[in-house]
Amino acid sequence: MLGLLIVIAVGAGGFMLARNFVRNRLRFVDGIRAPLVPLIAGVIAALITWPLAALPVITTGLCAVFGIGTGFGTRSGVRALRSGD
Repeated sequence: MLGLLIVIAVGAGGFMLARNFVRNRLRFVDGIRAPLVPLIAGVIAALITWPLAALPVITTGLCAVFGIGTGFGTRSGVRALRSGD
């Protein structure tokens, strides 16, 4: 049960961090609107957190969930910029 809560927290954390970063910091960057940017952001986030898998609590699955959350958060932030929110 605790593992599931950790997975949800990591995914939601990656999503919220990426969405807020895109909406607040990358608002005027035209390159963020490219279709492959969310995929690239997710892969980079997963690769950056991958060395943390050496710690006892963090697994490679958590790193992947963080990358997926980051990719979806980036996508959501770009959609919010397009709609004007």
